[in-house]
Amino acid sequence: MTTLSDFTATTISGQDQPLAEHAGSVVLVVNTASRCGLTPQYEGLQALHERYGAQGLDVLGFPCDQFMHQEPGTEAEISEFCQVNYGVQFPMFAKVDINGEDAHPLFSWLTGAHGDIPAGDIEWNFGKFLLGRDGTVLKRYAPQVEPAQLADDIEQALAAGS
Repeated sequence: MTTLSDFTATTISGQDQPLAEHAGSVVLVVNTASRCGLTPQYEGLQALHERYGAQGLDVLGFPCDQFMHQEPGTEAEISEFCQVNYGVQFPMFAKVDINGEDAHPLFSWLTGAHGDIPAGDIEWNFGKFLLGRDGTVLKRYAPQVEPAQLADDIEQALAAGS
């Protein structure tokens, strides 16, 4: 069975990182953008990182420019924007495509079928996927779902794996 540990991604600073480094953690994968009406969700994602990080939550941000060119910057510009405007301390990765034939393999897998979670393209910036400590997909959230609304699901996932 495929899990998060089967993938590698390039960090925002340019290093390849095996996502197996997050094995044993509850992981929230989010496609992000700096010039979107939903961009303030960075604040909520950082709050989740601060609230649950020590308990085993890893928030992973993947910038994407596939929706109305709302992430046009370089990785350095994106990193600076996130830190200066939202104090982002959770791991950010290099820009990726999340839909279509050039989608990063992680997102091709995430948008596939996972039990009763429907498959399909991500609709917009800030689509979210919650993964259990075993690296499997537990839940998928629409972009409009605020990070704070995930707290109960995150707490259940953290408790399930402790």
